[in-house]
This record gives sequence, structure tokens and C-alpha cells, in this order.
Amino acid sequence: MDKKISQAVIRRLPRYYRYLGELLDDGVERISSNDLSKRMHVTASQIRQDLNNFGGFGQQGYGYNVAYLHEEIGNILGVHDTHNVIVIGAGNLGQAIAGYVKFERVGFKIIGLFDVNPELKGKMVRDLPVQMLEDLPEFIKNNDVEIAALTLPKSNAKATALKLVSLGVHAIWNFAHVDLDDIPDVVIENVHLSDSLMQLSYNITQHKNK
Repeated sequence: MDKKISQAVIRRLPRYYRYLGELLDDGVERISSNDLSKRMHVTASQIRQDLNNFGGFGQQGYGYNVAYLHEEIGNILGVHDTHNVIVIGAGNLGQAIAGYVKFERVGFKIIGLFDVNPELKGKMVRDLPVQMLEDLPEFIKNNDVEIAALTLPKSNAKATALKLVSLGVHAIWNFAHVDLDDIPDVVIENVHLSDSLMQLSYNITQHKNK
């Protein structure tokens, strides 16, 4: 696709996919942009604009076929493919990510968990043993690893990311408390959990001051 899609639109696509999945579970076969907007708290105009970036998918007087739209957005997001993921950092967050089974339902299969702490070696998280970071090159060589999740201290994040890129990893899901924006030849998604909490704090403050 030659058209440049804004990051704001891309951030909304998983929400569309999730809500449409819930509609499917409820047995809903079609929905209008107005009805979808009420569920998602996004204007109908915004929904139409977002989907028109990818071809529209709706029919005048009919709305959207829920199953078809869910499938097409899944194709756009790539969730029908399988993406092998490794987790670097087997602390509480790393173990939680490795143990979250719902990732596999949207195409993300966690196949390895690594740490530098020898006391964690061999610990089972779900069905994965914690491996040592020194085993990483051989593991990546023998497995089709596409994504690495970083759940390690920020002081080690960049060096680890560079090593992963040199080993052939294509994307990094970064939970370290530092932005990794200047690393070439890799797709990076920086996740700051504290940012979400601070947004929640702001909204609580505004709510209390009404």
C-alpha cells in the first residue's frame, strides 16, 4: 500500500478488531457506522474516514458485514500470520508476558524466555524454560524469531536491541523505561506503562475537581 497511514489510525485498528470480535461473539452479522460509534465512543465520521484509508468495506444502506470487516482488519494488522516472539528479561513483567495465552489467538507465539540471572535458569513459565542470554545467538539461528520483547533495565536496553538486530530480529516490543528510536533496520514499539497510569491519574484529578 503506497498511501501513508497515520499512526493515529493504526492505533485505532486493534480497537476496531477487538470490538468487531465481540460483536461476532454476540452473533451480530452487520452494523452501521453509527451503531459502531456508540459502542466504541468514536464518531461515525471518524470510523468511515479510518476505514476509507483501506478501501471502505461498507455498503450504503447496509453498513458493515461484521465477519468480513473483522477478517479484513485482521489481514491489515497481520494477525492471521504467526509471529514468533522471544522475551528478554524473565522478571515479573517478562514472566507475565510469556504466560499470557491470549497473544497466540492474534498470531503472536512466544517461543523463548531469556535472562542473565543464573538462579532463573530452567525455571518453567507456562511451558517455557528460562534460558540464559548467552544461548540467544544459537536459539535465534535455529528458530524463526521475528519479534523480541524487552522487559529489562533501561541501562541494558539499547545494547540488547543492537545485538538482537545483528542476529536478525525484525521488530522490538520495548518495555524498558527508555525510548529506542535511533536503531536502524528494525521496527520498534516503545511501551511505557507508567504513561498510561499518569493519564489515569490526570483523569482522576479532573473527575474529582468537577
